[in-house]
Amino acid sequence: MAASATQAVRDLDAAVETQAQAVRKLKENGASKDEITAAVDELKKRKADLAAHKSEKAEEDKGSQKITPWDVQGAVVDGVQQGVDYNKLIDTFGCSPLPQSLIERFEQLTGRKAHMMLRRGMFYAHREFDKILDLYEKKKPFYLYTGRGPSSDALHMGHMVPFIFCQYLQEVFDVPIVIQMTDDEKFLFKDQSLVDSKRFMRENVKDIISVGFNPDKTFIFSNMEYIQYLYPNILEVNKKININQLNNTFGFDDTTIVGKVAFPPVQMVPCFSNTFPHIFGTKKDIPCLIPAAIDQDPYFRLTRNIAGGLKYKKCCTIYSKFFPALQGAGSKMSASVDTSAIFTCDTPKQIAKKVKKYAFSGGRETLEEHREKGGDCEVDVAYQYLTFFLDDDVELRTIHDRYSSGEMLTSEVKDKLIEVLVEFTQKLQARRATVTDAEIDLFCSVRPISYERK
Repeated sequence: MAASATQAVRDLDAAVETQAQAVRKLKENGASKDEITAAVDELKKRKADLAAHKSEKAEEDKGSQKITPWDVQGAVVDGVQQGVDYNKLIDTFGCSPLPQSLIERFEQLTGRKAHMMLRRGMFYAHREFDKILDLYEKKKPFYLYTGRGPSSDALHMGHMVPFIFCQYLQEVFDVPIVIQMTDDEKFLFKDQSLVDSKRFMRENVKDIISVGFNPDKTFIFSNMEYIQYLYPNILEVNKKININQLNNTFGFDDTTIVGKVAFPPVQMVPCFSNTFPHIFGTKKDIPCLIPAAIDQDPYFRLTRNIAGGLKYKKCCTIYSKFFPALQGAGSKMSASVDTSAIFTCDTPKQIAKKVKKYAFSGGRETLEEHREKGGDCEVDVAYQYLTFFLDDDVELRTIHDRYSSGEMLTSEVKDKLIEVLVEFTQKLQARRATVTDAEIDLFCSVRPISYERK
């Protein structure tokens, strides 16, 4: 089963659903008892096959990496936590690697140098990004969609990755962006009150605005406040998916609370343009591009599967690797673990302390060994962070070569990272200090936004 285990389960799950629908239709159409009995027997057989494959896959997955929208853990080998296997994720989720040819086409069409996160492979997988480039070339409309689950007063560097990239794409493509604040999700999935969710939402919006989004083309919305516009399409989605599909896609089971099971359609429906009538009116044929971390793929894989049945356009996606926790491989930053993350509100002193004390080092145990063998950039957190935030390719390559050869020490790489992060956070904090309640209300207001391409 190895590489195709997940796909086999998906195929069998689809076969069970197809047969279940066939049984329902036979009953509705008054088929003979023999026909119904034969169809039911086939359904039982398919369910048994599915259960057997699930059991086999569960045994195979023991100790393997666990990647869901709510949990990221690398595999455990001989009791040691490993880094995330991103190529395996592509196989597991069924998306495609992002080839260099698409990045070159992006640069050719836009006349802009690819963002460092794109050219360095931080955004490394996609679903039909090429179709977005086709639309751009033909001057046809599309929009960007991303989001944030507000669970803290400030965003950390990992949260900033999709927003930095989205702001760049909005500027390059000159298209609208919708930003979903899943304040309801954090209430359901975390020990967080509705009052805190609402407060965190507005505080996080300040950070998002500070990235530099165009107020004329940006709509930020709270699920709890925008629900009347989300709900019609939520109902449409609810009629197209069943509990079995949700369980298989998100790992829910019989103990999962109803609120969690009911949430996925809420994150799915912003993929459909008529969810935003103040922008697109009743048009339902305008596709979106979703830049996100790859753990969010289950939402959009399921959305794409049902879009045709609703006569909607399939969403397109471009996925990033995770921004690791300071402690290194096998995880991502967490807003609930202060020592795992650098926050946008951190002072220069706090940044320096966290980097120096907690950032996992790829250096050797002794100075002599380091000089002889060099550092390991693949596991060194300070270097990995620089690949996300140091724009100068030449300088980054120099650091890589000097550190790998042993000429540069871990402390020097950390000092450079501290310099880069302090500069980034201070600029963001200066802009954030100017964000007013009126500006937040503007970005979050339901208002006409132009989407036509020039």
